[in-house]
Amino acid sequence: MATIRITSTSEPFNTPEVARHAVGVISKADAMGLLDDLGIKRLDLASFREVVGKIAEAGIGSEIQAALSTPSGRIGPPEMNALLDRLETAIDESPTPEHEWPALDNLFGSERLASLLGVSPLSVRRYRSGVRRTSDLLAARLHFIATLVGDLSGAYNDIGVRRWFERPRSLLDGKTPADFLRGEWVPETAGPLRLRALARSLTASPAT
Repeated sequence: MATIRITSTSEPFNTPEVARHAVGVISKADAMGLLDDLGIKRLDLASFREVVGKIAEAGIGSEIQAALSTPSGRIGPPEMNALLDRLETAIDESPTPEHEWPALDNLFGSERLASLLGVSPLSVRRYRSGVRRTSDLLAARLHFIATLVGDLSGAYNDIGVRRWFERPRSLLDGKTPADFLRGEWVPETAGPLRLRALARSLTASPAT
């Protein structure tokens, strides 16, 4: 995964809103395994172009890459925020199992990832190696977990992310997040959507 340790920003990322938005998008792409070993310490237009280039290699956000490569004028915070909205939407709607299997298997391990997805550890290894084709439903589940990890990584390190799924939470009626990922779950249903809202709230609130 990428090494994201952003310690400074410059225009057009020099407002708190745009900086948070950009870091969120970068974290999500990293959790999906799209950024390889890219290292980012300073968030500026040059480094963000590198990020978008990596994402575009997976067939996501090519139009954003073009907009950043040949801007029709100055890209200020409002313009960048609009581009980030478009890029985040494209990421959210674009499962990439060939990247997400190794990224999430490395994070969780085959047994834990298998439990979250409702498959066997052997199946995880086969999907990861490409021996078995990933169905659309399983790709959607895998992508949901990857983007959820991206949301969480703004508040937790890898150990914290793994433990987040196992801790009972009052906002989930005393259940663990993993409890909402049982059986034949679908990302668009109420349970997983509660997890999404909780994870996203972490970057805006100290409550966990």
